[in-house]
Amino acid sequence: MIKLITQSIRQTLLWTVVTGVLYPLVMTVFAQLVFPAQANGSLIQRDGKVVGSALMAQQFTGDKYFWPRPSACTYGTGPTGIAGSSGSNLGPTSAQLQKNVDAAALRTASKLPADAPVPADLVFASASGLDPHISPEGARFQISRVAAARGLSADVVGKLVDQFVEAPQWGFLGEPRVNVLQLNLALDAASPKKP
Repeated sequence: MIKLITQSIRQTLLWTVVTGVLYPLVMTVFAQLVFPAQANGSLIQRDGKVVGSALMAQQFTGDKYFWPRPSACTYGTGPTGIAGSSGSNLGPTSAQLQKNVDAAALRTASKLPADAPVPADLVFASASGLDPHISPEGARFQISRVAAARGLSADVVGKLVDQFVEAPQWGFLGEPRVNVLQLNLALDAASPKKP
């Protein structure tokens, strides 16, 4: 009996060290050497300051920016400042979901007719609430509003959108998409500075 208990304790200690210390250490070193940007959160810096991550959505307000998808978790910035993800879990017959889906406000902001179709990703939150991408159609829907607010031509803003359309991963996984943070940063860089 004592021998069995001793073996169990040794096995527990051995596998705790192997799986709890050695394996994470080897994977961390490997990731830092082979994929340093991804291992550190795909952080985006401007002027030496971190402005966000290419992997997490941020809320943008104002007409001069492209807007991301709605978020059921306020883009992971809760009252504690700790990032978390969450879907709304509201069903298609939910009155709250119908209230949250405000396509009319998007049409009004873009000065479009009341019957203009709105891309679904601009009115429905992603499952995590942190999706940093919108569809190319969602970005193109916002071109006229952003161009007018920045005093740029729609062609200039449209070409910028086209530059930031990412193909499906490995050519076949997912849909084409546009990273909103990267597009907005490029838009800031392309816009004339006001005195």
